[in-house]
Amino acid sequence: MSEPYENLAAAIILKAVKDYRDALKKHGKRPKYQPAIETIAEVERFFRSEWYRELTSVDGDMLIRKLKSEVERE
Repeated sequence: MSEPYENLAAAIILKAVKDYRDALKKHGKRPKYQPAIETIAEVERFFRSEWYRELTSVDGDMLIRKLKSEVERE
């Protein structure tokens, strides 16, 4: 019974990761682009939230650093 919930949790996190990557890329091209700035802030709040910690054991701050590093290398 827990598999559907695990799949949902994974899908929520993967969507946040995709949104974060996209926003970081847009912010890199247009540093004052407000929608990208807002998305970055919103996703970072999510990665540091209690809800995120309920969904996964992956450290949110580590994930933020990894994604920022990944986008910088592109």
